[in-house]
Amino acid sequence: MEKKVFSIDGKELRTITLDDNVFGLPVNEDVVYYAINNELANKRVGTACTKDRSEVHGSNAKPYKQKGTGNARRGDKKSPLTRGGGVIFGPKPRDFSFTLPKKVKRLAMKSILSEKAQNDRLTIIEDFTVASGKTKDLASILAHFGDERTVIVLKDDDAMIKRAGNNIPNVSFLSYNRLRAHDLFYARKVLMLETAAKNLADFYSDKDGEAK
Repeated sequence: MEKKVFSIDGKELRTITLDDNVFGLPVNEDVVYYAINNELANKRVGTACTKDRSEVHGSNAKPYKQKGTGNARRGDKKSPLTRGGGVIFGPKPRDFSFTLPKKVKRLAMKSILSEKAQNDRLTIIEDFTVASGKTKDLASILAHFGDERTVIVLKDDDAMIKRAGNNIPNVSFLSYNRLRAHDLFYARKVLMLETAAKNLADFYSDKDGEAK
């Protein structure tokens, strides 16, 4: 797949060939769903907790006698049927996380990258950094590429460019070797540094015989 490389001023510089095994695959919607669901599940805290009738503090005595009052038979005030009583089948702390096979994760990332590339939502730009770490410097660059919800894929963990983007809404950063399916999928535009695009071909290569 051929893609144009743009300068930080939004001008076309040259053409780059992207690996079809990463950017030219048919989109597998099933694995994309599994990858996003896995990320969201792994982020859940799972600390919701309620008390059942055995954990509620209170007396075990019957509130009134069994017969003769005309009321329903009542065991104690901790019954789930009374106000302040226990909760029936309430939530308890639990771990929602689960493990997704490595091949499924990799296929999901490649499917999302392919979808972005095929629908012209992927833009390759020359390698750059924001040495000053100032928001206005990065904002002036991004102004040439629109103001949609954007993910910038970096070639390394560039702390200065991330610092510059902290105060820019709808902009997030990902390193090429630590992509997140949720962020990529919901981004309206993906800006990818040229070196990151080249590195992805090696990082998601199929040398180990994994399914494409």
